[in-house]
Amino acid sequence: MTWRVYILLFLLGLGFAFGVASFQSSAGYMDADYYYAEGLQIVSGRGLNEPFLWNYLDDPNGLPHPSHSYWMPLTSFMAGLGMRLFGQLNFPSARWPFIVIWAILPPLSAALSFSLTSRRDLSILTGLMTVFTGYYAPFLPTTDAFGISMLLGGLFFLAITINHPTFLGFVLGILAGFSHLTRTDGVVWLFVSIIVILYKYFIGRKRIYRSMFTCILFLSLGYLLVMGPWFARNLMTFGQPFAPGGIRTLWLRRYDELFIYPASQLNFQNWIDYGWKAILQTRLWALKFNIFTTLAVQGSIFLLPLILIGLWQMRGDLRIRTGLIAWGIIFCVMTLVFPFAGARGGFFHSGAAVQLLLWSLAPIGLENFIIWGNQHRQWKLTQSRWIFSSGMVVMIAIVTLLIVRERVIGPSIWNPIWNKQASLYNAVEQFMLTDGVPEGTVVIVSNPPGYNAITGRSSIVIPDGDEQTVLDVAKRYGGKYLILEPNAVPRGLSSLYKNPYTHPGFEYLGSIEEVLIFEIRDY
Repeated sequence: MTWRVYILLFLLGLGFAFGVASFQSSAGYMDADYYYAEGLQIVSGRGLNEPFLWNYLDDPNGLPHPSHSYWMPLTSFMAGLGMRLFGQLNFPSARWPFIVIWAILPPLSAALSFSLTSRRDLSILTGLMTVFTGYYAPFLPTTDAFGISMLLGGLFFLAITINHPTFLGFVLGILAGFSHLTRTDGVVWLFVSIIVILYKYFIGRKRIYRSMFTCILFLSLGYLLVMGPWFARNLMTFGQPFAPGGIRTLWLRRYDELFIYPASQLNFQNWIDYGWKAILQTRLWALKFNIFTTLAVQGSIFLLPLILIGLWQMRGDLRIRTGLIAWGIIFCVMTLVFPFAGARGGFFHSGAAVQLLLWSLAPIGLENFIIWGNQHRQWKLTQSRWIFSSGMVVMIAIVTLLIVRERVIGPSIWNPIWNKQASLYNAVEQFMLTDGVPEGTVVIVSNPPGYNAITGRSSIVIPDGDEQTVLDVAKRYGGKYLILEPNAVPRGLSSLYKNPYTHPGFEYLGSIEEVLIFEIRDY
């Protein structure tokens, strides 16, 4: 492989990433909105604070609230870096680091493939598939963690080949630290790193204790070099090294309980009282969704058989074994431990870290399939390789374009559906300003990070509950207006949405495209 090939793959990735991003003038959904909003806070000099609340899991005292008590901060730092480099506090600047990361992924996947196969043609095929990325395409150019996870995962599998124990441990520690700084479940990669070290210096060869302990020592140093400052910040802010927002999600009985108020209702006893049958059914439900993610997202359906063939062919390689172990751990955690988070996007997010390895296996599987055809069907190798390789790239390109058409563009190329919520929030904000609502007034809305990032107004999330729950939240956190969107109405507020004039404490002000706006009159 030459640098010319890597540069070409980078430019192809950059071009396609920019093409998708050209339809996205906003972050698009709550996760990406959060990272963008916090990037704005950091670059604006307001520090690691949230002028909004998107959950009540850590029983927040009020606004502003210490940030990243649930999600990790690296993606926000990246968004802030983009705005700092371009000198503009807007989304187009914030997303540039993520577009560049997408452009890095094709040459990185090609390098990973070449390290596995030493085959230039298979490596180029892997890189070309990574240009398009399938189902991930709508999410890579926005301010979310997908691209960062893919980048760190690809580097991790390349780093496994390092033979010097000190350098291996330090590099794996750095990568595990950045993976954890990207996502809470990224701590999995610290344990995967230990498995790699044990295999290399204890299981897979003669027991070299000195090298093993040296490697683990430098693994710890590398990890703490990245995560140590964040642990210190959490100790000063929350009184503990790990942010408190996520632990209560262990006891969710429904996904909407992520927004429950007060969050003290999420506890082990209430979870047990839910019943073992319901608990098991929840995990079977998550299992179904995560299997679908494996088939449709990670395997792009048509690639999965080739990936499995490649996995079997390369089963003796430590990187493949490591990737399978990491995937299995992530799958189990996101199915059994955090079923609601896993099924609603957590496994989709976390699995991105092994995606480059999976893509590098598909051409290996294809090559074995072609060799089988040559031996049993008299296929011509050169012709078959060209036809099937071209077909694979064309197929993933078509799948990617269809997904972008559905998730990003929609019916009109001039009015992409990706930006619909941002347009609605701008219209709602204009409505309230026209109605005389002061800029400092807090609103209650389904996507507080998005509303804050788009309008600059402080906001809190609609709690999982009924009208009285909304009034309790409004009283504690100063919410004065309630915004109900048709696709985000909690079950307890369905009556208020259907009959907006008949509920005490809520004065119906009007609607914009089925979004209802209320003033909260009575606590």
